[in-house]
Amino acid sequence: MREAASFLKRKIGKNRPQIAIVLGSSLGPVAEILQDALSIPFAKIPGFPSPTVSGHEGVLMTGKVGHNAVFMVSGRIHSYERGDPAAMRPIIETLALLGVTTLILLNASGSLLPDVGPGRLMLITDHINFAGLNPLVGETGDERFISLTQAYDRSLNDAVRRAAKAEAIELAEGTYVWFLGPSFETPAEIRAVRILGGDAVGMSTVPEVILARRFNLRVVAISVIVNFAAGMKGSSPSHSETLRQSKAVAGDLRRLLTTLLEDRLND
Repeated sequence: MREAASFLKRKIGKNRPQIAIVLGSSLGPVAEILQDALSIPFAKIPGFPSPTVSGHEGVLMTGKVGHNAVFMVSGRIHSYERGDPAAMRPIIETLALLGVTTLILLNASGSLLPDVGPGRLMLITDHINFAGLNPLVGETGDERFISLTQAYDRSLNDAVRRAAKAEAIELAEGTYVWFLGPSFETPAEIRAVRILGGDAVGMSTVPEVILARRFNLRVVAISVIVNFAAGMKGSSPSHSETLRQSKAVAGDLRRLLTTLLEDRLND
């Protein structure tokens, strides 16, 4: 991915962000918080894959939020799109080569908690890899043996909590469960992962966390709750509902991220 990094260095000049944000489904409006934004389509970046899912634009943006320079990735590549859990590796590895040290991951997910419904934000404090896949399979060298004991950075989690409190946003917290997708889960699968300790379920994020830790990036992740998971009262999982609810909560997420990025996250 050195060719991609060299291309982007020429495009963005000397102002190299140390923070990157990966946007979830239909969360493109969150990018409105960027000042002096520069947008570069994935198609123009050597080696970058193109997303195939509606709600994922396929654009890398740079700009500023407060005093922080930031990359925004509008266009997640899901493992189910190519059958490859390392689908996001070209993007995350390139960001690391560009000097990014902090990765903020956003996603849309289904709640497993009856009291945390659509429209809420959930801080991910741990995960369960129910898909059983790993983006580091096939890699050689000892770098593949990463620890995930503290996959989600504690100090970054605290910064999110402070930002939510400052913005009077009721922030849930919990364990995210990764299913491969693209089909939604069955009620029996949801019952199983609730027994295992899951609090939200989705089709992304976990492989990105593993890749980020492989490249020594600090990680914080936030779920936008877009529905109740299959079999729960009031559940109706669908992609159209995901897109609709993601747009509805984008305002809260913009406020949260704006306040979060006023913090000196890399100090």
